[in-house]
Amino acid sequence: MKVLTVVTHPREESLTFAVADKFMQGLRDAGHEIEVLDLYRSGFNPVLKEEDEPDWQAEQQQFSWEVEKEMERLEKYEALAFIFPLWWWSVPAMLKGYIDRVWNYHFAYGNQRLKHHHVLWLSLAGAPIERFEKRKYDSMMNHYFNIGLADYCGIPSSQFELFYDTIKVKSGYTEHWFQRAYKLGYHFDRNDSSKKNVLDNER
Repeated sequence: MKVLTVVTHPREESLTFAVADKFMQGLRDAGHEIEVLDLYRSGFNPVLKEEDEPDWQAEQQQFSWEVEKEMERLEKYEALAFIFPLWWWSVPAMLKGYIDRVWNYHFAYGNQRLKHHHVLWLSLAGAPIERFEKRKYDSMMNHYFNIGLADYCGIPSSQFELFYDTIKVKSGYTEHWFQRAYKLGYHFDRNDSSKKNVLDNER
């Protein structure tokens, strides 16, 4: 399977990138063909300007050259993976801008949908799991990523995976995350998107 992995973090030496490396190692070992898109180092501009605002009356859309280039990139792949830190219970502005501009009208929704078979949303959260469960943030985010984004844009299989407590790292946690990230890559096309993903309850 051809998999595009989009990594979003301002620091290349971050835990986010280390987790992404393990995930992509799993993909390679399973025989998948991959490309990595590093949004910060790619020079992508996340700000949606007038030229990329949808024309709701047009049957066909014309967008900026930068967006058209990213749309062409997406169309080369059968599946997607997004790896990012969780900021304000959602994605960083860089990734939100990528979705705003590239997952655009008549490409990802409207008369046309995305053709990808599967998408993984792998996020690293600073807070412990109790903080998410207390106000059901985890359930809200599962619905947002799997239904609000993936299902709305036509992707039939979507999995949201959250690694908790990644700021004050406890002993042994890093190895758990690396093992889990590798397994997510190695078993990428066999992951169960219906289960609740909390590090396989290994904590």
